[in-house]
Amino acid sequence: MESSVSSQESGLSGGARALVSLTTTELAAALRARQVSAVEVLDAFLSRAHQHNPALNAVVTWDEARARERAAQADAALARGELWGPLHGVPFTLKDAWSTAGLRTTSGHPNLAGYVPSEDATVVARLKAAGAILWGKTNLPPFASDYQTHGPLLGRANNPHDLGRTPGGSSGGAAAAVAAGLTPFEVGSDIGGSIRLPAHFCGIVGIKPTEHRVSSAGHVPDLPDGPRHVRHMACSGPLARSVADLRLILSLIEGADPRNPEVPPVAPLGAAQPRALKGLRVAWADTLGPLGSLFRADASTRQLLERFTTTLRAEGVVVEHAVPEGMDFADLLEVWGLVEGGEVGAPLP
Repeated sequence: MESSVSSQESGLSGGARALVSLTTTELAAALRARQVSAVEVLDAFLSRAHQHNPALNAVVTWDEARARERAAQADAALARGELWGPLHGVPFTLKDAWSTAGLRTTSGHPNLAGYVPSEDATVVARLKAAGAILWGKTNLPPFASDYQTHGPLLGRANNPHDLGRTPGGSSGGAAAAVAAGLTPFEVGSDIGGSIRLPAHFCGIVGIKPTEHRVSSAGHVPDLPDGPRHVRHMACSGPLARSVADLRLILSLIEGADPRNPEVPPVAPLGAAQPRALKGLRVAWADTLGPLGSLFRADASTRQLLERFTTTLRAEGVVVEHAVPEGMDFADLLEVWGLVEGGEVGAPLP
């Protein structure tokens, strides 16, 4: 096993280490209360990134000068009593599939090595409007199309828990950066596991929201200034260190967008309402039915599911271990592959 980021800790002061270990929600609260400055927070994350990114190759494009200027402006605004939004002064990075005005956006593909958009993606614009400060872009496989993160343009990203292993893909650089404390949160994209897999591999939390909950305007693929091909299954959502962070970030990036008319003008999710569990029915499975010999949860995942369902039963939930009857998972998998391959692959040579 190769070394991990945690085994190489050095160089940061105790205060800086404390800052980079905070969740997004905690950082935002501390900044609003002026317990710490935006400049101090940004410096802490940049120092950690400079220390550990050479081994991780998670961050592939840096925008330090503009981020430092914006952090100073954030502190000055708070001193005047001006609050930009829920993420005032919080630094962040973004998967390099999101278009960023004035900052190169490659989607990991050599053909876009020099592409610099003139406009932010909707997700980027909304995070900036909420007061967050973008300082870098993170690694991904070419056109976000692999379960690990490596490619001819950006190279290989490594897992911070074991540098010899992958952080997953396609939001691998994003997940590695969050897990290693280089950034408090990220926004990934997912058509077949690209948020969920890296979150799992790196030991953080992520969510693939309902399709069309979050606008994909400015996401690459599709190619810049080209026709829209990716119209189904592709979803965008946050990666972070706490579920509270996921709720916060998702609430800021979701919602209708004139640039992406397929996003419906529905109300935000809001807070979940407590309800009694007794009498609810839950089915769970650790295989995909007839494909069980190929797709089966590993031992640790099964143990976790069994502990969870045992707890549910104790609360009066009716729990059944079952796979839906009549589901042809082999056929479903083939259809998914055809749709994903057709839409993502359409603009490729």
